[in-house]
Amino acid sequence: MQRLFGAPTLLFRFMEYDYEMGALEIYTVSFFGHRYLDNILEIEAKLEELIRQLLEQHEYCDFLIGRDGDFDQCVSSSVLRVKKSYRDDNSSLILVLPYPRKDYLDNQDSFEAYYDEIEICEKSSLSHFKSAFQIRNQEMINRSDLVIFNVDHESGGAYQTLKYAKHQGKELINITDYSI
Repeated sequence: MQRLFGAPTLLFRFMEYDYEMGALEIYTVSFFGHRYLDNILEIEAKLEELIRQLLEQHEYCDFLIGRDGDFDQCVSSSVLRVKKSYRDDNSSLILVLPYPRKDYLDNQDSFEAYYDEIEICEKSSLSHFKSAFQIRNQEMINRSDLVIFNVDHESGGAYQTLKYAKHQGKELINITDYSI
């Protein structure tokens, strides 16, 4: 993954050092789900509880998200609400784009005000646009400690991404099976 417009590289970020505690341990969580949701309020409640637990359990959390549908918007809103109401000093909401998209390029200031960081996945940005999203998703999973899904049927890109995460042996939570 690379950052746009001169922002610090990931290598530099992972080398941050807390002189009192030792090396900063970053726990990375990525989110994937279907484009359209029927039960947004229920999903947001589950997400907020999970995010709160993650912030309690880990020194620092990177939350990786796309911007490709209802679930992604639910996650982004939930992360920001929990950061505002619970704790905002140990996490980052990171938008990971498959390539420099027109909506981002046309509204860069708005995007940068909303997300803590914005990244372009280098591998997907160099691929054919039809495969870029799946490549970006795989790269996000590869760097994640936990992958949270909202998958309720066995078709589509979110389901394919779930299968990839299982194949990689990642820790998974499917929010549709999660109860608070």
